[in-house]
Amino acid sequence: MGEADRKVFVLDTNILLHEPLAIYSFAEHDVMIPMTVLEELDRIKDSKRDVSRDARIAIRALEAVFHDATPEEISRGISIGQEDNRTGTLAIFADYDIKETVHAFVDKAGDNRILNGVLYLQQSLAPREVVLLTKDINMRLRAKGAGVFRVDDYRTDQLIDDIRLLTKGFVRFSDDFWSHVGECESAAVGVVTEHQVATDLFEQPYINQYVIDESKTFVGRVQDISDDKITLKDLGFERTMNQQAWGISPKNIYQGMALDALLDPNVDLVILTGPAGCGKTILAMAAALEQVIEQSMYDKIIVTRNTPEIAESIGFLPGTEEEKMMPWLAAVTDTMEALHKNDVCTDGSMKYIFDKANIQFKSINFMRGRSIQNAFVLLDECQNLTASQIKTIITRCGEGTKLVCSGNLAQIDSSYLSPVTSGLTYIVERFKNFEGSANVYLNGVVRSRLAEFAEENL
Repeated sequence: MGEADRKVFVLDTNILLHEPLAIYSFAEHDVMIPMTVLEELDRIKDSKRDVSRDARIAIRALEAVFHDATPEEISRGISIGQEDNRTGTLAIFADYDIKETVHAFVDKAGDNRILNGVLYLQQSLAPREVVLLTKDINMRLRAKGAGVFRVDDYRTDQLIDDIRLLTKGFVRFSDDFWSHVGECESAAVGVVTEHQVATDLFEQPYINQYVIDESKTFVGRVQDISDDKITLKDLGFERTMNQQAWGISPKNIYQGMALDALLDPNVDLVILTGPAGCGKTILAMAAALEQVIEQSMYDKIIVTRNTPEIAESIGFLPGTEEEKMMPWLAAVTDTMEALHKNDVCTDGSMKYIFDKANIQFKSINFMRGRSIQNAFVLLDECQNLTASQIKTIITRCGEGTKLVCSGNLAQIDSSYLSPVTSGLTYIVERFKNFEGSANVYLNGVVRSRLAEFAEENL
């Protein structure tokens, strides 16, 4: 690759907060870090924000590259290394020396210095292509308005380009499923019936993918995939709809598929997505209580979720870690009340169940370094987590632990994430071929007719 073909990527601060080791993702191209970005990382690393750890990791990664370099070498660019065909360089760019061409409000001085630096590089390095990478949508708009030719998002960890392409965990056949099946071999394996159908019946089959039809005559799950045959486990529509967990039965076939996965001891990871009010949390809690108290399959229930700015917000709340987390996990306590609303004494029942099931409310910040054994773990509101944050939780799960990740991709609060870059989207795609996981999109709001109308019309 010639010098003119090598692109120059200028990284905004939010790129390094989203992926601290992003400097290693550009192979044969050159990466520049504006001095303004280093200043912002320095401010963030000592803050109480939940991204301070990512800022420190990014700073250490930069120090590892530059530790023996002279100032001239740093401004010219240091080779990142030859492994994995990386032939690019990394440099620090003194953007504060550039004469200002972009003017705006004082509180945007950092962004303006970065934009001015990119415009300077764009002119001085022509005809080389200079690309500004930022996850800030408004920064991308401002950059284009200021005259930057190439502005883009960081998509190295993005597995799909359109959220509509995200797998829903099931395939639906029109009319009767069997009308689409040609030759089929069926056999009884214990109490289960299995069918072998042609592979070309499915567009992109994967393990634990559910199969349903419009006529409500068949519900199955993919058990095995070979070159020419797919083995389906026949779940039966009536059996699926008549399942029960802690007194809860499915209200639609989507909940039926979710409950099947939640109650299957061979499925270690269940991913539940869908709109608000589709039943994600109540199904997960009902399955957890059923398997911990009634079946004694697990020793405890651990409930955790991401909390915005948790390092600042959790401190002022009174009590132990569990008590501090209670306001953030009100959805779970609301669900517990709904599960026991018909009891003679709801409060008494809930206190008994919390103790009997050993339900623990944990902060996601304190999960790192733990090894969770023989527990049912519910990770709620996953849409606000990055891929690395979810990886932190998944890698904590030890022997005999079941993890349920749930979230609604339409309710992302993080300014650094979008539906296609959310950690929830990432694990749906990454784990769809793992035999120990199942994913179900719960289509349909069952909370109330008011919630259903709001979801469809607002």
